Amino acid sequence: MFPNLLPNALQYLLASFLWSKDSPSHATPPPLRFELRHIHALANSSRIVFSDVRLGSSNFAAEDYGVSTKPVAVHRPASHASFSSARFRGLTNISWDEVEVVGPDIQDRDTLLTLAKMTNNAYSEPTDSEWYDLGPDWINDTYPFGWEPDADGFRGHVFATPDNSTVVISVKGTSAGWLVGGGGPTTKKDKVNDNLLFSCCCARVGPTWSPVCGCYEGSYKCDQGCLEKSLAEDSLFYSVGTNLYYNVTYMYPNSNIWLVGHSLGGSLASLIGVTFGAPVVAFEAPGDKLAAQRLHLPSPPSVQHITHVYHTADPIAMGTCNGVASSCAIAGYAMESKCHLGKIIRYDTVSQLGWSVDIRTHGIRMIIEKLLVSDWDGGDGDNGTHKAVPDLFQEEDCVDCFNWEFGDYRNVSTSSCAYNGL
Repeated sequence: MFPNLLPNALQYLLASFLWSKDSPSHATPPPLRFELRHIHALANSSRIVFSDVRLGSSNFAAEDYGVSTKPVAVHRPASHASFSSARFRGLTNISWDEVEVVGPDIQDRDTLLTLAKMTNNAYSEPTDSEWYDLGPDWINDTYPFGWEPDADGFRGHVFATPDNSTVVISVKGTSAGWLVGGGGPTTKKDKVNDNLLFSCCCARVGPTWSPVCGCYEGSYKCDQGCLEKSLAEDSLFYSVGTNLYYNVTYMYPNSNIWLVGHSLGGSLASLIGVTFGAPVVAFEAPGDKLAAQRLHLPSPPSVQHITHVYHTADPIAMGTCNGVASSCAIAGYAMESKCHLGKIIRYDTVSQLGWSVDIRTHGIRMIIEKLLVSDWDGGDGDNGTHKAVPDLFQEEDCVDCFNWEFGDYRNVSTSSCAYNGL
């Protein structure tokens, strides 16, 4: 009876030490089962707040929510101190360790479906109607600390397998009525992060806009140093996300950690995955390569452990929801980036399914209920070439903000800055 008296986090920590993790084998590992372990949130004071879920009170039904896995090669900084120093000095080349870990089988549709449902649930508490039921053994019994009406920051859930071998951090995206069917207390900070991470220059879309930072220099010119300083503020979600990752690795020191997210949450998951060499599946995320460059994230030899899943009718993921007359701009969002890190699984819903490009197709439920419910036949079921999911590919010759000039305009002794790295 003694272990039941221990706090949840200590129970998980002890279980992690007792679990002996073998090196990944090239043989196909068995499917994983997950439990909800923690609700995480950013309180008003920028503290990461965890709400524990009672051990054993929640569970995936294995037959419905198994996650197939496969070995994945990732690159991790040989030293996080050198990584941070390189970011501070604007360097892109550091030493990396290549490690093989157990990651999700991203070409297995059921695996993507389960991860997408975890991603959707980052927007809700288990008692909400929008929460996907994760099987008959799931009990919606949580202590939602950090999800009070006045909490206004970084949110999500932490799932773990019963043996703690794998942990999934699910990161919430933008909460706004025009995107996911409801607003909420995080809307203001979500919008600030969107406009800083995905706009060309501080959300300077037109002369009537109030930019989120003072880096615009006129005539499509933007001060690069000002931009990078603005993105480095600790209150921004990337910094909070790295703090969250450190917290999770402290509680689960021997676990494989994956990240998933939708929209803004998917891009944040990707940026954190680059920082720590963790497998990532991002759904309907805006282009994240621009933000990685501006955050001065050193470039690993490969970012193939990051996978973006989206469809061609979503203007945000496609990078076409821009311009003063776009749906995004009308709502006050400058979503101008389009280039993604890592690998792409893209459903051609426009030419092969006849979907119209519409901001309303951006919700994670479109992926869950329209695209991942069955194998992909590309809208041409007569040719007998059904696939579980579309083929993987990598974006080539993608350029963000081609009509802008970026330089150190506030220090004429320094030459113009070009993008490097990722």
